[in-house]
Amino acid sequence: MDSYSLLLERIRVPQPSMQRLAVISIFEKLRSAPLYQNPDSDSGRTAISHCLNSNSPSVVDQSVRELCRLVKEGILEVSRGLLELQAALEGCPSRFVDVFVKGIGFICRFAFRKDPSWRFDSPEFHPFVKVLSCRTEAQSELVNQVLLFIVQNKLIGFDGILKFLRPFLMFSILRIPFSNSSSSFVRHLISSMASLSCSFPSEAMLIIKFLTGCLKYFPRKNVEEFKYLIYAAEFLVDSFVVVLKQAVVIGMLTNELRMCGVELLETLLSLCTDICNPYGGSEVVIELSERLLLVQKELGLQYIPEFGSVITSLAVILTLSEFEHEQLSLLELSVFLLKWKYENEYIAGRAAACVTEELLFIFPVTNLLSSPSTSVKASATDLLSRLERFLADFLVSPKKLPIASVGFPSISKPESIMCRLLHHLWFQDQHSLSNSYFLKFACNVTFESKGVYGEPRSLIYQLREYSLMIAKRKKSKPMSQSQENMFTGIPLLLSSVVAILVMHYQLGTAAVDSLAAIGAMDPKVGIPLLLTILFYSKIFCNNGSDSHDILLKLLGILPSLASHYVMGPLILQTIFPMLHKDAKPVLYATAVRLLCKTWEVTDRVFGSLQGILQPKAFSDFINERNICISMAASVRNVCKVNPDRGVDLILSVSACIKSRDPAVQALGLESLGHLCEADVVDFYTAWDVIANHVLDYSVYPIVAHGLCFLLRWGAMDAEAYSEASKNVMNILWTIGTSKTGCGTMWIKARTLAFESLAHYEVSLYPFVDHIRKSLPDFNKRNMESLISEDNLDVLGGMERLEVNIINFEHITRRRLLKEKRVIVNRVEKLLDIFPQVMFSSGKSTDARELPGAALLCLALNPKDIRGQGTSRELLKFHNLYENALMEIAESLQLSRNILLALLSLQSWKPFMHRWMRAVTVSLDANVPTIVLNKSSKAADDILKNMCKIAEESIPRSAENIALAIGALCKILPPSAHAVASTASKFLLKWLYQYEHEHRQWSSALSLGVISSCLHATDSMLKLQIIDGLLEVAINSKSVLVKGACGVGLGFSCQDLTRVEVGDPSNLEEKTSGLQEATLLGKIVRVLSLMISQLCPSSFDSLQSLCENFPLGKDGFHIARTIDLSCNNCDNLEEDIWGVAGLVLGLGNSVIAIYRAGAHDTVLMIKNIITSWIPYVNSFAQNPGIFHEKSEIALSVGACLALPTVVGFCQRMELMDDDLDNLVNGYKALISELLTIKKSGMFHQSLLMASCIGVGNLLSCILDEGVHSMKVNDVTSLFELMRSSYTHPHPPTVHLGGMLGVVNAMGAGAGILTQIHSRPSSLHIHHEQKESSYIRGPILSSPVCEQLCTSLMQEMFLVAQDLKDRQIQRYAAWAVSFLRHRWWSKEFQTVNVSKTNTIDSKPVSQIFAEDSTVWQLCLWLMDFNFAKTGTLTHVNTVATVLRCLSKAPRLPDMDWGAIIRRCMNYESPVSAKLMPNPLFQKGTLREECINFCLAHANQVSPLLIFLDELFDLPRFRTLELKLQSSLLCHLPDIIKIFSGSRLEKLYDDMFDYFCSSDSSYHSSNMEQKSILRISFWNGLYQCVTEISSENLDYLPNMEKCMELLFRLLPVFPSDGGLGEEAIEKEWLEAVRCLGRAPQDWLMTIVQAPVMDLVHGGNRFVEVVKRTKAQSRLVMIGCVPVTELGKLKAYLLNTGSDGMWSVLIEVVAAVQHAEDGIKRQWVLDAVEISCITKYPSTALQFLGLLSSSFSSYMPLLILDRDAVLSDLPVTFPSLFLDHSWKAIAETVVQNLLVSTERIYAWAVQLSGGNDFGGVEPIDPSENSRSVWLTQVMHSTCIALKDHLPFEKQLRLANMVLP
Repeated sequence: MDSYSLLLERIRVPQPSMQRLAVISIFEKLRSAPLYQNPDSDSGRTAISHCLNSNSPSVVDQSVRELCRLVKEGILEVSRGLLELQAALEGCPSRFVDVFVKGIGFICRFAFRKDPSWRFDSPEFHPFVKVLSCRTEAQSELVNQVLLFIVQNKLIGFDGILKFLRPFLMFSILRIPFSNSSSSFVRHLISSMASLSCSFPSEAMLIIKFLTGCLKYFPRKNVEEFKYLIYAAEFLVDSFVVVLKQAVVIGMLTNELRMCGVELLETLLSLCTDICNPYGGSEVVIELSERLLLVQKELGLQYIPEFGSVITSLAVILTLSEFEHEQLSLLELSVFLLKWKYENEYIAGRAAACVTEELLFIFPVTNLLSSPSTSVKASATDLLSRLERFLADFLVSPKKLPIASVGFPSISKPESIMCRLLHHLWFQDQHSLSNSYFLKFACNVTFESKGVYGEPRSLIYQLREYSLMIAKRKKSKPMSQSQENMFTGIPLLLSSVVAILVMHYQLGTAAVDSLAAIGAMDPKVGIPLLLTILFYSKIFCNNGSDSHDILLKLLGILPSLASHYVMGPLILQTIFPMLHKDAKPVLYATAVRLLCKTWEVTDRVFGSLQGILQPKAFSDFINERNICISMAASVRNVCKVNPDRGVDLILSVSACIKSRDPAVQALGLESLGHLCEADVVDFYTAWDVIANHVLDYSVYPIVAHGLCFLLRWGAMDAEAYSEASKNVMNILWTIGTSKTGCGTMWIKARTLAFESLAHYEVSLYPFVDHIRKSLPDFNKRNMESLISEDNLDVLGGMERLEVNIINFEHITRRRLLKEKRVIVNRVEKLLDIFPQVMFSSGKSTDARELPGAALLCLALNPKDIRGQGTSRELLKFHNLYENALMEIAESLQLSRNILLALLSLQSWKPFMHRWMRAVTVSLDANVPTIVLNKSSKAADDILKNMCKIAEESIPRSAENIALAIGALCKILPPSAHAVASTASKFLLKWLYQYEHEHRQWSSALSLGVISSCLHATDSMLKLQIIDGLLEVAINSKSVLVKGACGVGLGFSCQDLTRVEVGDPSNLEEKTSGLQEATLLGKIVRVLSLMISQLCPSSFDSLQSLCENFPLGKDGFHIARTIDLSCNNCDNLEEDIWGVAGLVLGLGNSVIAIYRAGAHDTVLMIKNIITSWIPYVNSFAQNPGIFHEKSEIALSVGACLALPTVVGFCQRMELMDDDLDNLVNGYKALISELLTIKKSGMFHQSLLMASCIGVGNLLSCILDEGVHSMKVNDVTSLFELMRSSYTHPHPPTVHLGGMLGVVNAMGAGAGILTQIHSRPSSLHIHHEQKESSYIRGPILSSPVCEQLCTSLMQEMFLVAQDLKDRQIQRYAAWAVSFLRHRWWSKEFQTVNVSKTNTIDSKPVSQIFAEDSTVWQLCLWLMDFNFAKTGTLTHVNTVATVLRCLSKAPRLPDMDWGAIIRRCMNYESPVSAKLMPNPLFQKGTLREECINFCLAHANQVSPLLIFLDELFDLPRFRTLELKLQSSLLCHLPDIIKIFSGSRLEKLYDDMFDYFCSSDSSYHSSNMEQKSILRISFWNGLYQCVTEISSENLDYLPNMEKCMELLFRLLPVFPSDGGLGEEAIEKEWLEAVRCLGRAPQDWLMTIVQAPVMDLVHGGNRFVEVVKRTKAQSRLVMIGCVPVTELGKLKAYLLNTGSDGMWSVLIEVVAAVQHAEDGIKRQWVLDAVEISCITKYPSTALQFLGLLSSSFSSYMPLLILDRDAVLSDLPVTFPSLFLDHSWKAIAETVVQNLLVSTERIYAWAVQLSGGNDFGGVEPIDPSENSRSVWLTQVMHSTCIALKDHLPFEKQLRLANMVLP
């Protein structure tokens, strides 16, 4: 201090020069001072501070200069110099402020020149900011310093200068609200900088552009602040004008400069385009804009395309403008722009080639034509005339498609949103869902009706729904003021866009409808719409456009606008000029209709309408048909809408009816009909008056149509006017049944006639009596009309009439009418007395003499049994049946004949059933109650006794007892399955006794039968049996044993593959299913290999069969073993039945093969077996009898196996129509065999087998009731079979002929697999006895009654003839088979108990012969196109079925045969029908299903038929349409199936959809989707209707729903399905899931989000379940809180694939409470601050803000658009007061997210990875800059919710 004290003392000398020298000395010393005295020392700092804080101006001035010199010389750092000057500035007097500011300015300029990158960490550290903050007096000088800074550093570059000044400028602007002087300073600063820019023409653009960017940071909280913005804008405009002129003068005009002007224009106009701008100012902005544009025009510059955004902005401002002076300015500027545009290269013709922005002027400009201002009107007219010329070219010019933009979209503004929407609607695919609209959220009030997407529809359609919804909501609940404020302006903007689409070639009509809906939503739009309609009408008329339809559509809007009372007079003023008498007829007619439609909207115009519709008008315009029709249609509308007003026009109605014009009269009749319907006019009084004026309705179908409508209302008083009503109904009947006319109108008239007849039932039940009295032979004529009609519409009308008649007949039926006598079959009488005749003595000798008949018919009843149930009586029962067992077993010879063995086994079944029943009844009183199952004990006792007897018996008896054991197991109840297991083990022991052939082959047959009926728990035993049969078949040396094993294997495999491989996760079930499928293939291969080894001629055909079943690991060993064991098989004389047995086994395997899904293999086996039968094989070159013994052996087995295979194929609809050829082949074979005189075993066996086979084939074909055969063919076959036992032949041939006859009658002898249904009654059908065809069971046919009776009588006599005991035995046995089939009630009961369906109750058979139901049923039973030559249309059959479906009951007929016939009818008929677009293939089959469902509870065959269709193997083969129909009818099935059957059904459906070999997986994606949708639909109804009684099968339903949910597609790429198909499936799925139990549902839809967190790969599953949760939230089944738990996970996932999920979530939140919405927005913003995927979170935020925003109807639902719209949509949320509470928190979090993204983008632009606290995934890098721009713009729009410091940080972000 001492070294500087003297110098410091000198500065106090009051001499300025001395003071300056002293200061210079001090600073010189500071320069040269040692370290301890330099400027950084304490003494140096004190000296500098003392100088700067002096009160002397000279000292201060010189000190500042010297300090700056120190800084310049580098002795003092810049920061230190600035610090010293700033410190002195803060405490100095005001007169010194400028000095210090100049010093600070100098240092700043120096530092910047030295280092152009000189910046500050924070805006607060900026020297200029510090100056401005500390001294207000410094503002003026500070401006000068800024200007000096710019001027002196311009060589460095304006980019660096402006970056340096940016923090200071932003600070100054943002400080305006906080300081009174700041506003003037900012004005001064900007004006100075703008003025300065004029001095640098080449660099001025950068300054102007910089200052233009600063405008958006100006505060706009009040009018004053808005004015400051305008002032700044004025300075910029002035500067730009000067700079532009300079550039033009000196020739330096650049495109960048003009773009700068466009940017300035857009910035200015954006101040007025916001619908939420409360401060106006449009006039000033327009003036400034006009100056910018005028100067360019005056300078001779051309219009540039970028001015299109200006035009869009002007259109938006004009749409929202409400002040006259603003409107005038806007119009003038718009006219100027358009004029400028068209006079350059943008001539009208070229501009019209594409959709341009000026089209947005159409709606707002037409609106201004109603302005009271003459000036506004004149300007609007001028602008509109220019648009009109433009549109004239636009309508005829091709529309160019816009070039698709590449990259990210620009940041949105309200005006750009409008333009984007217009272009999107005009050019994009109108049915695309990928670019959809937010309106779908608003329109989707209830998800169950449409879903999130619903039907893919354009915005135009959605806008109409939205507008109508808002209009309806306004009526029910007025909007709040805040809602009104947010809604203001949107209808006008929508109308501006939609009005343009009126000219669209596709959307014009829809656009007109939407305009009408917008008019209903906002009455303010009414007048503009009216004027727009008139404008477009002029355009379309003047330019000769072909758009007549759109013109009429436009005029159709006029009436809808009259809803507001102010608009009514205006609409009338528009219509009345067209009602002038001199007007063109078309205009007059149109005006009348418009006036009528206007009346429908407002009754205030009725007086005017009534004046137009006076009766005299019809005579005045009698020569103008169009006008008369228009007036008549208006009269009709009045009568329909308001009958009371219609009465006022009754004279006009009369004038219409009296008119000779058919169309006018028809309308008059309809008018009168509406009045009669409302009961304001008496029908019969009116009918008496007009009846004579009606034109000939047989000539004029339109009159017939109107007349039918009128006559409908005669039903109300028909009883009071009986005679008149008869005439009326006669007219209706005549019209309905008349087929003289043709054409669409006549069809409509006939349809309406029947509907009107049906209408009489409404109030008068006995209308049928009226019809019958007035129409002779009504029932007959009614039936003839119905069955001869084929038009679908007419049949629909007739159906309603027939249903009414059916119900009437049911209600009025005679309750006490005795049932009519049923025709009794004489064969039935013979069968009834057969046991009494044959076993009259009841002795055991009878059983020994007639063993087969005894087994079937003989009842053993000991005389000394009292029924007390004692042990002694039980023992007597056992002894009695044991003795009979031994006697019959000994006397029944099987003769090594497998067929006889099968007959024996079948005969033992009733014997064992009677034994079981006798013992069980005896046990009821004897066994204690603790024994749970008496049947099991009885069966166990019987089995033990039989096994004991069998072991001790001779071979012939042992064979039969082994078969009896099999029969015993066949009739056991399921509860006695343990007995069957014991029996199986006993027979298995016999099977392996190779030394006893009789034990092996008999036990093999029984084991096959037993294994097919084993309990489900005995699967291991079943496999053991099959393995044993396979082993013995391979290893045995006996061909007979091999054949028996083959038959046993055929029986065993029938139960294989019955359970499909279901849930893949069920390993046990999967393993079992695969085992069974492999085992089936092994069985078929073994049978095929053994047959081919025994009969080499079959090798080729069987080799191709084996190829369908690949070799297993033991396949080669099997083939080798068979080959070694059968190398000497030439002598088949005694083992012919062994080969036949193998063929039988192969034939019986088709059932299991079919269940396995190998349908082609089934047909292959059928063809192979057919090829082995002589004459039946139509492809054989020599159809004669085979000569090789092995071939004959094959023929024997094939003759017996073919009926089984054919019957199965016929039932499963696998057969072609070649049944007649098969029968004729059998016929030729039998004829040939009977002709040949041979007695060898082969000849006998083949003749026996062929007779039995043809009998079975006839029964299979005819009992099914589908195929019909000629009576002569059937008779000739019976004669052939008769000759086989009436002529001398061996006994086996006799037996074959007899069994053939009884089997043809339905006995089923030798058939142990009931694969086709049997009729349950012998009653004679009501058929024509003279018919040449037979269809149905032979015994039930009246045509064959005489033949059957004679044959049975003859066989009856043979059975009593004692001359030949063997033939007697066989005859009695054959008759017994037939009797047992038709008379054994207990056996029928056993069969029924084994079905999966519920029992059906019998129906009363009391039907009058002339009743409609009876007649329809008879016709349905008898119609047959193929045989009679008549062709009944499929529509007719379907209608008859629909009528009968609604009948309360049905008569007792063979409904199983009838329904199968109908199912098979459509396919052959459809090809012969005339092409008809209304005919849909599969309709009849669907109606068959509906018919079965309607009556299955009462009719067992229909229930059985449904059971078969739902059986999985059968279901697989059905066509798609039928499968879909069955799945949809699941709720109906629930009502008729038992619980266990339903469980199986659901399990089968589960297997069908998940099994890999299912036909479902071979379908295409669309077909799969249809099936899933149908299943969802069916399950939905099931879950909806489920009751507490049906909860047992709910787990099965849940299992199916879970499977369907797994199969639910998520993305359009899933299998190639379109979005529409996916959405349809989702609609059904969510609807169904919404009805499921809540706990189960939450488990299913719980998204595995943690799997994503830990890097799992279940992304698709997350998407699916989140989507499901969202949909369920929408329908109220899941709380929105559950969805909220997922938001953190979803928003931290990559946006790829998440877009659809985000849409779903937003749709779910859309209709939540406001508080929940706000919380979602708040959470989304917070998550965006930390997520690795900010684009996902911001997309979600964009979706939320767009859906809640007032701009929502204008927005496009696109993943990039929602982000670019954020600066518009997000700020609009906070205009609502309820949102302002969270505004500050949300915006501050948004800024945090913005700063994070900004830092990320800056680092990436510098080539560095982002290493923030919360890293961002590299996949987001491509979006970094764009996201920064979006977020920055959004925060700027919301900056008023930020504190000053954060606003400053935001403003100083320099975007990369």
